[in-house]
Amino acid sequence: MIKSVIFDYGNVLVDWNPAYLFLPVFGGNEAECKFFTDNVCNREWFTRMDRGEDMDKCVAELQTQFPKYADAVAMFRDRWFEMCHGDIPGMLDIINGLKVKGVGVYGLTNWPAATFAEARRRFKTIASIDNYVVSSSVNLVKPDPAIYKLLLSKFNLKAQECVFIDDRVDNVNAAIALGMSGIVYPGSAKALLKNLAELIRR
Repeated sequence: MIKSVIFDYGNVLVDWNPAYLFLPVFGGNEAECKFFTDNVCNREWFTRMDRGEDMDKCVAELQTQFPKYADAVAMFRDRWFEMCHGDIPGMLDIINGLKVKGVGVYGLTNWPAATFAEARRRFKTIASIDNYVVSSSVNLVKPDPAIYKLLLSKFNLKAQECVFIDDRVDNVNAAIALGMSGIVYPGSAKALLKNLAELIRR
Protein backbone atom coordinates (compact mmCIF):
# COMPACT_ATOMS: atom_id res chain seq x y z
CA MET A 1 0.00 0.00 0.00
CA ILE A 2 1.32 3.42 -0.95
CA LYS A 3 1.38 5.79 2.03
CA SER A 4 3.89 8.40 0.78
CA VAL A 5 4.62 10.21 -2.48
CA ILE A 6 8.10 11.62 -3.08
CA PHE A 7 8.45 14.36 -5.68
CA ASP A 8 11.45 15.52 -7.64
CA TYR A 9 11.26 19.29 -8.18
CA GLY A 10 12.80 20.33 -11.51
CA ASN A 11 10.46 19.43 -14.40
CA VAL A 12 8.04 17.74 -12.05
CA LEU A 13 6.96 20.67 -9.87
CA VAL A 14 8.73 23.54 -11.64
CA ASP A 15 9.33 23.99 -15.37
CA TRP A 16 13.14 24.35 -15.68
CA ASN A 17 15.12 24.49 -18.91
CA PRO A 18 18.44 26.32 -19.51
CA ALA A 19 17.28 27.08 -23.06
CA TYR A 20 14.67 29.47 -21.65
CA LEU A 21 17.57 31.75 -20.70
CA PHE A 22 20.25 30.93 -23.22
CA LEU A 23 18.34 30.69 -26.49
CA PRO A 24 17.51 34.43 -26.37
CA VAL A 25 21.04 35.17 -25.15
CA PHE A 26 22.39 33.54 -28.34
CA GLY A 27 19.96 35.44 -30.52
CA GLY A 28 17.73 32.44 -31.17
CA ASN A 29 20.64 30.41 -32.58
CA GLU A 30 19.54 26.91 -31.57
CA ALA A 31 22.80 25.26 -32.63
CA GLU A 32 24.93 27.55 -30.48
CA CYS A 33 22.53 27.27 -27.55
CA LYS A 34 22.67 23.47 -27.78
CA PHE A 35 26.48 23.52 -27.97
CA PHE A 36 26.59 25.72 -24.88
CA THR A 37 24.20 23.61 -22.81
CA ASP A 38 25.76 20.33 -23.99
CA ASN A 39 29.42 21.31 -23.64
CA VAL A 40 29.82 24.37 -21.39
CA CYS A 41 27.04 24.79 -18.79
CA ASN A 42 26.20 21.12 -19.11
CA ARG A 43 24.72 18.58 -16.70
CA GLU A 44 28.10 17.32 -15.53
CA TRP A 45 29.05 20.87 -14.55
CA PHE A 46 25.87 21.96 -12.79
CA THR A 47 25.64 18.63 -10.99
CA ARG A 48 28.73 19.75 -9.09
CA MET A 49 26.65 22.58 -7.60
CA ASP A 50 23.74 20.23 -6.99
CA ARG A 51 26.23 18.16 -4.96
CA GLY A 52 27.07 21.21 -2.86
CA GLU A 53 30.06 22.86 -4.53
CA ASP A 54 30.15 26.65 -4.32
CA MET A 55 28.45 28.25 -7.33
CA ASP A 56 30.85 31.19 -7.56
CA LYS A 57 33.81 28.82 -7.62
CA CYS A 58 32.26 26.63 -10.31
CA VAL A 59 31.40 29.66 -12.43
CA ALA A 60 34.91 31.10 -12.16
CA GLU A 61 36.51 27.81 -13.15
CA LEU A 62 34.25 27.42 -16.19
CA GLN A 63 34.88 31.02 -17.29
CA THR A 64 38.60 30.27 -17.28
CA GLN A 65 38.02 27.10 -19.29
CA PHE A 66 35.70 28.80 -21.80
CA PRO A 67 36.64 32.51 -21.91
CA LYS A 68 34.56 33.01 -25.08
CA TYR A 69 31.46 32.21 -23.03
CA ALA A 70 32.49 33.94 -19.80
CA ASP A 71 29.53 36.33 -19.81
CA ALA A 72 27.03 33.58 -20.59
CA VAL A 73 28.47 31.35 -17.86
CA ALA A 74 27.95 34.17 -15.33
CA MET A 75 24.31 34.35 -16.40
CA PHE A 76 23.79 30.79 -15.19
CA ARG A 77 24.36 32.16 -11.70
CA ASP A 78 23.11 35.74 -12.00
CA ARG A 79 19.97 35.04 -14.06
CA TRP A 80 19.27 31.53 -12.79
CA PHE A 81 15.55 32.02 -12.35
CA GLU A 82 15.13 32.95 -16.00
CA MET A 83 15.64 29.22 -16.63
CA CYS A 84 12.40 28.61 -14.71
CA HIS A 85 8.97 29.12 -16.24
CA GLY A 86 7.00 28.71 -13.04
CA ASP A 87 5.04 26.01 -11.29
CA ILE A 88 3.88 23.21 -13.56
CA PRO A 89 0.08 23.58 -13.89
CA GLY A 90 -1.94 21.19 -11.79
CA MET A 91 0.87 19.95 -9.58
CA LEU A 92 -0.09 22.02 -6.54
CA ASP A 93 -3.59 20.58 -6.76
CA ILE A 94 -2.13 17.05 -6.74
CA ILE A 95 0.00 17.80 -3.68
CA ASN A 96 -2.91 19.34 -1.79
CA GLY A 97 -5.19 16.47 -2.80
CA LEU A 98 -2.73 13.91 -1.46
CA LYS A 99 -2.49 15.76 1.83
CA VAL A 100 -6.28 15.82 2.20
CA LYS A 101 -6.33 12.04 1.71
CA GLY A 102 -3.69 11.59 4.41
CA VAL A 103 -0.95 10.55 1.99
CA GLY A 104 2.52 11.72 3.04
CA VAL A 105 4.17 14.21 0.69
CA TYR A 106 7.96 14.52 0.48
CA GLY A 107 10.58 16.10 -1.76
CA LEU A 108 13.89 14.74 -3.07
CA THR A 109 15.68 17.11 -5.38
CA ASN A 110 19.02 17.82 -7.00
CA TRP A 111 19.18 21.59 -6.49
CA PRO A 112 22.01 24.11 -5.89
CA ALA A 113 22.19 25.67 -2.45
CA ALA A 114 22.58 29.19 -3.82
CA THR A 115 19.07 29.27 -5.29
CA PHE A 116 17.03 26.92 -3.13
CA ALA A 117 15.76 29.35 -0.49
CA GLU A 118 14.61 31.74 -3.20
CA ALA A 119 12.94 28.88 -5.08
CA ARG A 120 10.86 28.10 -1.99
CA ARG A 121 9.77 31.73 -1.88
CA ARG A 122 8.93 31.88 -5.59
CA PHE A 123 7.20 28.59 -6.29
CA LYS A 124 4.05 27.45 -4.51
CA THR A 125 4.63 23.79 -5.37
CA ILE A 126 8.04 23.74 -3.71
CA ALA A 127 6.84 25.77 -0.71
CA SER A 128 3.99 23.31 -0.17
CA ILE A 129 6.39 20.47 0.68
CA ASP A 130 7.67 20.74 4.24
CA ASN A 131 9.62 17.47 4.43
CA TYR A 132 12.41 17.14 1.91
CA VAL A 133 16.04 16.39 1.21
CA VAL A 134 18.03 18.73 -1.03
CA SER A 135 21.15 17.33 -2.66
CA SER A 136 23.37 20.34 -2.03
CA SER A 137 22.67 20.18 1.70
CA VAL A 138 23.82 16.58 2.02
CA ASN A 139 26.54 16.46 -0.69
CA LEU A 140 24.76 13.65 -2.49
CA VAL A 141 22.89 13.61 -5.80
CA LYS A 142 20.39 11.31 -7.45
CA PRO A 143 20.69 8.61 -8.65
CA ASP A 144 23.15 7.73 -5.86
CA PRO A 145 21.21 5.23 -3.69
CA ALA A 146 22.58 6.93 -0.59
CA ILE A 147 20.39 10.02 -1.01
CA TYR A 148 17.22 7.94 -1.28
CA LYS A 149 18.21 5.94 1.80
CA LEU A 150 18.86 9.19 3.64
CA LEU A 151 15.37 10.47 2.90
CA LEU A 152 13.78 7.18 3.95
CA SER A 153 15.74 7.18 7.20
CA LYS A 154 15.20 10.86 7.98
CA PHE A 155 11.43 10.58 7.74
CA ASN A 156 11.09 6.96 8.91
CA LEU A 157 9.57 5.80 5.62
CA LYS A 158 9.32 2.25 4.29
CA ALA A 159 10.46 1.95 0.68
CA GLN A 160 7.63 -0.41 -0.28
CA GLU A 161 5.09 2.17 0.90
CA CYS A 162 6.54 4.98 -1.24
CA VAL A 163 6.20 6.07 -4.84
CA PHE A 164 8.91 8.29 -6.30
CA ILE A 165 8.25 10.67 -9.22
CA ASP A 166 11.06 12.13 -11.34
CA ASP A 167 11.49 13.28 -14.94
CA ARG A 168 14.68 11.22 -15.36
CA VAL A 169 14.50 7.47 -15.94
CA ASP A 170 17.80 6.78 -14.17
CA ASN A 171 16.59 8.52 -11.02
CA VAL A 172 13.32 6.57 -11.02
CA ASN A 173 15.14 3.28 -11.63
CA ALA A 174 17.37 3.95 -8.61
CA ALA A 175 14.28 4.34 -6.43
CA ILE A 176 12.74 1.16 -7.81
CA ALA A 177 15.96 -0.74 -7.08
CA LEU A 178 15.52 0.20 -3.43
CA GLY A 179 11.99 -1.18 -3.31
CA MET A 180 9.91 1.90 -4.07
CA SER A 181 7.32 2.23 -6.78
CA GLY A 182 8.38 4.68 -9.47
CA ILE A 183 6.78 6.97 -12.03
CA VAL A 184 8.62 8.81 -14.77
CA TYR A 185 6.79 12.13 -14.99
CA PRO A 186 4.44 11.65 -17.96
CA GLY A 187 4.38 15.27 -19.13
CA SER A 188 1.26 16.62 -17.45
CA ALA A 189 -0.37 16.72 -14.04
CA LYS A 190 -3.49 15.09 -15.48
CA ALA A 191 -1.57 12.04 -16.71
CA LEU A 192 0.39 11.85 -13.46
CA LEU A 193 -2.78 11.93 -11.39
CA LYS A 194 -4.08 8.92 -13.30
CA ASN A 195 -0.83 7.01 -12.71
CA LEU A 196 -0.86 7.89 -9.02
CA ALA A 197 -4.49 6.90 -8.56
CA GLU A 198 -3.75 3.45 -9.97
CA LEU A 199 -0.84 2.94 -7.58
CA ILE A 200 -2.55 4.29 -4.47
CA ARG A 201 -5.60 2.08 -5.03
CA ARG A 202 -3.48 -1.08 -4.82
